[in-house]
Amino acid sequence: MEIGLEELLLAARNHGMPLEALRYDVTPVGLHYLLTHYDIPLVDPDGWRLELGGDVERPLSLTLADLRAREPVELVATMECAGNGRALLEPHVVSQPWLQEAVGTGRWRGVALGRLLDEAGARGTDVVFSSLDRGVEAGEEQRFERGLTLAEARGALLAYDLNGAPLPPQHGFPLRLLVPGWYGMTNVKWLAEIRVTGEPFAGYQQANAYRLRQAEGEEGEPLGRMLPRALMAPPGRPEFPPGPRHLDVGPCVLEGRAWSGHAPVAAVEVSCDGCATWAETELAPGPSRWAWSSWRLEWDAPRGAHELCCRARDEAGNEQPLAPSWNLGGYANNAVQRVPVVVA
Repeated sequence: MEIGLEELLLAARNHGMPLEALRYDVTPVGLHYLLTHYDIPLVDPDGWRLELGGDVERPLSLTLADLRAREPVELVATMECAGNGRALLEPHVVSQPWLQEAVGTGRWRGVALGRLLDEAGARGTDVVFSSLDRGVEAGEEQRFERGLTLAEARGALLAYDLNGAPLPPQHGFPLRLLVPGWYGMTNVKWLAEIRVTGEPFAGYQQANAYRLRQAEGEEGEPLGRMLPRALMAPPGRPEFPPGPRHLDVGPCVLEGRAWSGHAPVAAVEVSCDGCATWAETELAPGPSRWAWSSWRLEWDAPRGAHELCCRARDEAGNEQPLAPSWNLGGYANNAVQRVPVVVA
């Protein structure tokens, strides 16, 4: 796999969560993964307004103080980029070169969107969320915008705090959308406008981007909820530059996190022989339905080279595949994680 200048520029602006941070129940803000499409807007909080209009009875224009004055809701939720795992696909897909680190869990605080929609008297069927994030993509100048059905939007949060402090600029200050269980592109940052409409949103980021396609020109299937994934915190000691992990012979605790946007995680299994055999781990639920669960397994590590793997299954029956499934955008690659180790 070769990484070109375009991907290096993307990787310099965005960062993943170091996998050793899987040991935190809630990801420290500076370690949470970050993906920025265009530029990070410089927002004056005193002049900023959230406009909620469209097919509503009572349009709203709300300051940040107005939002903070309403009844707050706090939710711990895991967020993952839809492109997580893209760099592991063959043939290579040119975009942000994520391995498996594009994830994080935050303690989000804000206003229940369903209450604001009721306050405005929403009458339509769909909702469009528009950002202050502007740029050009595929020759089209645009704001970053995404849409949901009205029913889906009612379960979302308008978040102004992350981990007990105001959103930092890179995470969407002063306000972002949080849609629990959905891939990160749905959680619009730097939110400026909410429009209720009578038809599905057909803008670029909905109709052209974030769709599962095998070839250009296909309509494709839209991405939505996160597929199940388990990740292992790196055991033992690292090499520099990165190579196999180094472990001592004898007892070793393997641990990590697992999540799914479709249903609660039902089980996590670990293989210590490259997916030939599997053992079920001890699974503990997270702080909310939408936060990752923790898992652990005690392994008596024998001398030699080994490949450790982990996979999750959710209560809806979705299970991680052993091999990735290629698509044009490099999305939703939830194949099992493989961690080479040397025990000596």
